[in-house]
Amino acid sequence: MPAPRSKRYPVIGDLTARVALVTGGSRGIGRGIALALARAGADVVVNCRTTVQEADDLCIEIQQMGRRALRVRADVSVATDVVLLFTTATHELGPVSILVNNAGTASAQPIDQLTEQSWNEVIANNLTSAFFVTQAALPEMRKKKWGRIINISSVAAQLGGVIGPHYAASKAGMIGLTHSYASLLANEGITVNAIAPALIETDMIRGNPLARPKLIPVGRLGTADEVAEVVVLLARNGYITGQTINVNGGWYMS
Repeated sequence: MPAPRSKRYPVIGDLTARVALVTGGSRGIGRGIALALARAGADVVVNCRTTVQEADDLCIEIQQMGRRALRVRADVSVATDVVLLFTTATHELGPVSILVNNAGTASAQPIDQLTEQSWNEVIANNLTSAFFVTQAALPEMRKKKWGRIINISSVAAQLGGVIGPHYAASKAGMIGLTHSYASLLANEGITVNAIAPALIETDMIRGNPLARPKLIPVGRLGTADEVAEVVVLLARNGYITGQTINVNGGWYMS
């Protein structure tokens, strides 16, 4: 007769009524992630910086599923905005227990046109923001001994990508951030993982002529839903931590 499963360490976690925060969640990969988490039972905080109407429309769609949703406008590369984001989210929906660091920017530039300003902007938006938001989420996660942190990195961290060294460095930094937090929090019920997508069909990719499907071994661009499925898996699973899941059509094989 098989041994009963431990109640303390369930194999699959129930996301019902847990509060998820998706930064940069109004469109593209973030939108797909927000919808997938809502379908899995989570209530969702949709963070945006400028795309307010898209975020509001997404919240309506989530609410029609029977889940709670809240749009919070904040620039997550600014520490004071992050404080406001968490104050509002906690007051309206409750403490965040699932964090998806998805906010970021990608500005393809030739090497000889990269400037200190463009470097600083990409690092701030893609990497520093993940640090600010994670630090803000941790006190409640550590108090409850349960949390899921999922960082959206990129194949650019592994292969250089098609945008530039500033972008590749920011996404590589997210993997380092993932490893450090995962090792420090593993015994506190908090998992930390990264997802490294490649050429997902979004507005960001459509505007880059170098992002060609022929680069991908499976012969096509990926979809936001294919990334979102992995986010839900990681949110449900308490035994995967410190990993980078490659959703890349075989471009980088680890």
